Amino acid sequence: MPAALGLALTLLAGGGFDHAELDTLLRSHVAVGRVDYAAFARAPGFERYLAALRSASPDRLEPPERLALWINAYNAYTIRLIVAHGERESIRNINRTLGLFRLRGPWRERLAAVGGTAHTLDEIESTIVELAPEDPRVHFALTPAARGAPPLRSEAYRGASLDAQLEDQARLFVLGSPEKNRVDVAEGILWVSPVFVEHRTRFGGDDTAIARFVAGYYPPGPLRSLLEQGRLALRQTPYDWRLNGAAAE
Repeated sequence: MPAALGLALTLLAGGGFDHAELDTLLRSHVAVGRVDYAAFARAPGFERYLAALRSASPDRLEPPERLALWINAYNAYTIRLIVAHGERESIRNINRTLGLFRLRGPWRERLAAVGGTAHTLDEIESTIVELAPEDPRVHFALTPAARGAPPLRSEAYRGASLDAQLEDQARLFVLGSPEKNRVDVAEGILWVSPVFVEHRTRFGGDDTAIARFVAGYYPPGPLRSLLEQGRLALRQTPYDWRLNGAAAE
């Protein structure tokens, strides 16, 4: 398909923004949350998708479509950041000097062009929070290229299915990552990812509120009741900043 035609289809399909190009890439090059960055670097479709984001008009989209676009933009430009710097160990190595972050750091590099404006990843995350002020599940959809982060989905987010996708991401993160989130009944501890602690106010503001949020993803029973009662001490699990690259990289 000619690049110009592909871009036109991405912009105009269904009167909104078509994420099919990104969806194909994610299905082909992301497995169980691990990313084949080398494949993204070689894929012409990746540059076409980024070009489409540069020409997008987010404010013209309906709210779910707009939120899906910004989430996809965050994840796509995070991949672009890793590819651009050739990083293969940790995103935190980008824009460091003598072991310290430079002023901008990896999340303040102005490389994410959306709608004709260059953004930082931090700015995109702030936009996402503004669009979903009462939905902390969006934090499970953002993957900052680290193994300790919520896993990158092997599909693009879409407005029509966004609520179901966010719910699935939350369930997967809470129940499917015991190294990040788990309950130790014997010790009376709820271990949670630093994602919960960093965004504590978004999850209700205190340990009890976080426990009740987590409880919503457990089936009815004694364990869920224990979480709902807030009777467990909250502790953080370590955050693994190693790159979430494919095993072969």
